[in-house]
Amino acid sequence: MSIWQRLWQYPRRLRVRLTFAYLILFSAFLTLIGFVFREVLRNNMEATVREVLEEEWGAAKGYIQIEKGRLIWFYDKDDPDEALILERLRHVYLLTNAQGRVLGLSTVYRSLGIDTPAEIRKAMLPNAPKWSIRKSEDGVPFMIRSGVLVDDGKRDFYLAIGRSLGENHKTLDDFTRNYFTAMPLFLLLSMLAGWLLTGRALKPVNDLAGTAQRISGASLDVRIPQRGANDELDRLVDAFNRMMERLESSFAQIRQFSTDVSHELRTPVTAIRGQLEVALFTAQTPEQYREAMINSMQDVERLSAIIKSLLLLSQAESGQLTLQPMAQDLCAPLIDIVEQFQIPAEDGELQLNAELPVECIAEVDHIQFERLAANLIGNAVKYTPPGGRVDVRLTDDGSHVLFEVADTGQGIPDSALPYIFDRFYRVQPNDPSPEKGLGLGLSFVAWIAKAHHGTVHVESQVGKGTTFVVTLPKTQAGDGHKEVDGAA
Repeated sequence: MSIWQRLWQYPRRLRVRLTFAYLILFSAFLTLIGFVFREVLRNNMEATVREVLEEEWGAAKGYIQIEKGRLIWFYDKDDPDEALILERLRHVYLLTNAQGRVLGLSTVYRSLGIDTPAEIRKAMLPNAPKWSIRKSEDGVPFMIRSGVLVDDGKRDFYLAIGRSLGENHKTLDDFTRNYFTAMPLFLLLSMLAGWLLTGRALKPVNDLAGTAQRISGASLDVRIPQRGANDELDRLVDAFNRMMERLESSFAQIRQFSTDVSHELRTPVTAIRGQLEVALFTAQTPEQYREAMINSMQDVERLSAIIKSLLLLSQAESGQLTLQPMAQDLCAPLIDIVEQFQIPAEDGELQLNAELPVECIAEVDHIQFERLAANLIGNAVKYTPPGGRVDVRLTDDGSHVLFEVADTGQGIPDSALPYIFDRFYRVQPNDPSPEKGLGLGLSFVAWIAKAHHGTVHVESQVGKGTTFVVTLPKTQAGDGHKEVDGAA
């Protein structure tokens, strides 16, 4: 990637966009705050001037006297304080009679423009003070307070006094200039803070991206540690780690399936090839060819059963096989299954007994439950020697159903108990020529129990027998079709 392409893509980075969004938002906020503070300051200063003018208005009435149509400022000339007050009052003022004839006027007020008789008569109609803002010839604003003044002779006069707002405006201009001059520094600091904060906030996302780039088929155990903040990023990290767990489980199932297929299919394929080669090179009569074909067909059937069972178990463990639980009486299918194994039990000189209640209602997938029961009962009948006994029991404790299959067979060694639910695991029997199974039956049993949110427990003693106990809840969580994930 060239440097121009990198420069073009740089503004599109999430960290840059978040930083600039934060900068724009903070700029708008600071600008709004500046104007609000300026307006508050202006209102406060004008309110102060109003209060001062109100006080001076009240003071002016005590100093003004009208004698023979002439204005006289009455005060103690020897008192410097009164002289100072009077000087301030006379700085900006206008006094007229009711007809608008000027009785007293300051030079500053003259520069503001003398009120016309019409304006004076209009201002004297309601008995309320009037406020206005005027500008002098040099552009200095003044606040004017005007109203009706009544002397001792009960005559009405028009009085207007004012104060300069120049200092106020200068203060506002200084505030505005200083505030917006310092604002770029604030924005620079906020941009740096936003850059650091967004970098820290996006660190888990960058870690997530880096981890995703490092993932391969040999490193599916990679996990991102939680930050402990319990926020959206932690939930993203948790979702990523859960996804990795599912991927790791799926890849493990694929590897297990490949291993199982390559291992278990090798024997029947080799046997079929060997029998066909023998028949091809040594068979001379139709009977010999027929025997080779029969043996090959038996191995083909075994090969087909292995493939079918492997595909079904892989679909179950990967969540592709769905359960359809529904409330039903478990006694009826168990009676049928026990009857199916009565003939093999009698051939093996075994006693197969069933202790079932009158009724036992539970929510199960009837196909999978029948497969579970058939696998356990079939194994018990297969590995129990002549003269032995197989007992099938079903009990209901109110919230769970306990399905138990106990036999008096050869038992399972303690060292083999942790592995009996693994695929293709077979306990080495004492009988040198036992009937071979696929080694997948107990894997199905474990998956079916887990898929129903139940458990399977086994107890065994060598030479005394084995007992399998499957515990299933009577009511399944959720309604309708349910996908089941996870291997047994």
